Amino acid sequence: MTASQPVDQAALDVLKQTFGYSSFRKGQADVISRLLAGNNVLAVMPTGAGKSLCFQVPALVKGGLTVVVSPLVALMENQVAALRLSGVRAASINSAVSRDVNVSVWRQVAAGEIDLLYLSPERLMTDRMLSAIARLKPTYFAVDEAHCISQWGPAFRPEYEDLSKLRDYFPDTPIIALTATADAVTRTHIQDKLFGGEADVFVTGFDRPNLHLAVEEKQNWRKQLGDFVAPRIGQSGIVYCLSRKKTEEVAQFLCEEGHLALPYHAGMSQEDRSQHQDRFMTEAGVIMVATIAFGMGIDKPDIRFVFHTDLPGGPEAYYQEIGRAGRDGEEATVHMLYGMDDIRLRRTFIENEDAEDGRKRREHQRLDALLAYCEAPECRRRALLAYFNETIEPCGKCDVCLNPGMTQDGTHLAEAALSAIQETGESFGAGHIVDLVTGKETEKVKRFRHDQLPSFAGGKSQNAKQWKSILRQLVATGFLDIDIGGYGALQVAPKGKALLSGREVFRYRPTLAGGKSSRSKSKVSFGSDKPSSIDLSEADHALLQELKRLRLELAKERNLPAYVVFGDRSLIDMALQRPTNEAEFSTIYGVGRSKLEKFGAPFIELIRAQ
Repeated sequence: MTASQPVDQAALDVLKQTFGYSSFRKGQADVISRLLAGNNVLAVMPTGAGKSLCFQVPALVKGGLTVVVSPLVALMENQVAALRLSGVRAASINSAVSRDVNVSVWRQVAAGEIDLLYLSPERLMTDRMLSAIARLKPTYFAVDEAHCISQWGPAFRPEYEDLSKLRDYFPDTPIIALTATADAVTRTHIQDKLFGGEADVFVTGFDRPNLHLAVEEKQNWRKQLGDFVAPRIGQSGIVYCLSRKKTEEVAQFLCEEGHLALPYHAGMSQEDRSQHQDRFMTEAGVIMVATIAFGMGIDKPDIRFVFHTDLPGGPEAYYQEIGRAGRDGEEATVHMLYGMDDIRLRRTFIENEDAEDGRKRREHQRLDALLAYCEAPECRRRALLAYFNETIEPCGKCDVCLNPGMTQDGTHLAEAALSAIQETGESFGAGHIVDLVTGKETEKVKRFRHDQLPSFAGGKSQNAKQWKSILRQLVATGFLDIDIGGYGALQVAPKGKALLSGREVFRYRPTLAGGKSSRSKSKVSFGSDKPSSIDLSEADHALLQELKRLRLELAKERNLPAYVVFGDRSLIDMALQRPTNEAEFSTIYGVGRSKLEKFGAPFIELIRAQ
């Protein structure tokens, strides 16, 4: 993390005149300043923090060609459309259009008529494309969704890993990598692969305070999902499922319950997937039921909930998926079901993956970290952010904070576990520690002579299953760390050392017979269909609905998602300020010069008529 940088006046001018914003958000100015200074940058910023502006503004300040690497065609097309509405010369070359269209775009690029060119890594990392771009001497490369370098590279998208060659082809061209999802191991991997370790790293935090987090043990997914969505008729949401078959089944179930639900998975035709995605992006109240094939780059601001019917693959995948909710800053709810079958399936997926043993080991450790989150005995948001090395006070609005259930003092159990971990040199994983404290004389325990340690059999009052839960809760509450980058060894955190010295206590949620949690079964209700941060009068609210209707008309004329024309925050600002001329309209949030020219007249006319 580098020191805060002064804001470049040219960058501020572009921000206001092109994008209609009067100031940068947290972290943006620092990232932009370092990129303008010619440095490589890795920016890890939460969803909705405005990562795209971190490369778009420098690209327009410096001029020349900036190449943006993006994983999905839909993401490219939406960003290009939004930039063009703001008067930016942006384009993409992709597989969704004809060769003639792509050739025409390239001619514009070669003629210097395009400022930002969006490409997939597969299209960029060919000798022909790299040679052609080299002749144009690009100003910047921007790698969006950069966690794919680490998470997808070896297994699914080898071209993302091929991006490591960019610094060899273009040693003098600064590269910026951006992601909302990267733990310390992933950040190190990105730095090594993309920058050879040479980059300024900015981590602005992972907290999304407007998201209400909840986890529930899976009992009857139909009833649990039905109960969750029943009060949310008319809200946009995503329901994630583990399999294609279940996706179809859940979508049908929701439709039978009176919801507008559409399936989305890789087994559908491209035409059907595109049609369902377009409806989700443009219509109100659509629930997308999807596998993880859906979501990356989906920038729909008013998604009010994300529901997981099955356990995600790890904390990073989970954080990425819930990050699609509440991008407008309003309250949203994320709810997960998990059960023993989910854990077994996830373990099987990892073992069957065509990957090296080291990657499999790390994925098992990430899954362990997610299970620790699921069993968090105190603030769930705190447990999730602890995985990303971020510390917060209890949030007061997750399911655990609102309905803590029964916990009991487990300080003596924590002392037994922490002592065993320290006595064995903090070099062993949970399985071995459980064997040790329960007094199980395994071959491994005898080989290391751990049956001679003072901690051997020091926790016989709990069985192996209970101890696994206790260890996960010790991780979730910050007493233990997992060495994700190594072999999954449990390590005593500073908070754990404080407990051993008598300065901390550990309370945990015991696991009852049959594996059922002691959490109270009373329901916790989250979310609202009304904006929480803005108090509109009846007249303002009526005008807002008319502004939304006009926005939808203008978007349909251009075959664009409505939010690309103006975000809800811009419309709310219009309803409150009621501009009646161009000078007043230009002060509205998100109104730059191009949007003033394109949309000022119809919106001003509507406001005057009220």
